[in-house]
Amino acid sequence: MKNLISTIAIIAVLIAGFVYLKSNPSPDEGGANSLDKRETTAQVETKDIEFVVTVAGEITPAEQVSVRPEVNGLISQLPVDVGDQVKKNDLLFSLDDKNIRIEIEQKETQIEAAKLQLDKARRNFERDKKLFEESLVSKEAYENTQTEFSLAQNSIERAQKDLDLAMERLEKTQILAPFDCTILTRPVSSGQAVSGSGGFNSGTEVLTIADLTRMIINAHVNQADVSRLSVGLNVDIQVEAIPGLIVKGQVERIAPQATIVNGIKGFAARILLTEIDSRIQPGMTANIKIPVQSAAGVMAVPLGAVFTEYNESLKKQERYVYVQQQNRFERRLIQIGVADYFFAEVLSGLNAGEIVSLEQPPAEAIGEGLAATSKQG
Repeated sequence: MKNLISTIAIIAVLIAGFVYLKSNPSPDEGGANSLDKRETTAQVETKDIEFVVTVAGEITPAEQVSVRPEVNGLISQLPVDVGDQVKKNDLLFSLDDKNIRIEIEQKETQIEAAKLQLDKARRNFERDKKLFEESLVSKEAYENTQTEFSLAQNSIERAQKDLDLAMERLEKTQILAPFDCTILTRPVSSGQAVSGSGGFNSGTEVLTIADLTRMIINAHVNQADVSRLSVGLNVDIQVEAIPGLIVKGQVERIAPQATIVNGIKGFAARILLTEIDSRIQPGMTANIKIPVQSAAGVMAVPLGAVFTEYNESLKKQERYVYVQQQNRFERRLIQIGVADYFFAEVLSGLNAGEIVSLEQPPAEAIGEGLAATSKQG
């Protein structure tokens, strides 16, 4: 009896489960039903179409300079820090010039001594010249005083050149801003020894400066899109770090040779920001939307309704759609213009309000024997 009761209970549970499943279809079944109900036709409508190429790049200053001294020394003054704005010809930093000034004093003393030697040699030469002309001194004595005079001239010229070099080194201890700029980095501190740019590793980098009023974006444009770009094209720039901010830019330069970046062959493009927002900082990532083609208020159909077939007799690709005519479809050639990723402009072959198929109809549904093997797109 117990077995009979258990069997009846199990059967009741199974029946109840079956009834529940029939009245409440599973999510998978609901998904399948949803797919069956997807749109298979679309109406020719008026739309605005814009095709844009989107690329990403990093914002950098158009002018950025690594500031390194030309001579060795100790930093004696470093009045600027990261973030400071500096005017052209303002002091960036200076080196201790004590040793150079001592050297300059020594060179000036040497020049004064050389001048005295030159005056003495000149007097001896002029005296011996007159005596030689009167045959009162030998030719050898005359030539010796002439040589001493020439050596004295050379000595003063050499001392003057040494002084000029020391003065030049003194000027290089004062490093001034080459343009209005902002301090980006300052990896050293006052009192630190630095090497000149002619020494090891091209010298010590003391500062990095940049003009933040003129910013650019270096982007890598896929080779499939670069032919649609041109220098001077205006673009919209969205800065990822600043939600909602969109500024204007302009394509300034396109590289003449392709490079491979992250396995993608493309061309380096330089985009100039024609609008500068104070929140934009170097190193931020930007998305550049480059408009390539656009058409406003034109008849358009979804790309899924456009089919392509190669015409052997005409040796060209033809575009066509299937236009609904009551319960049948008419295959009709069309010409398309501007297209984006979803819609295509119809230049001819369709009228506003007509219904087109989003998939190839069965052969028996195509009127007048127009069924054909085709490729959608």
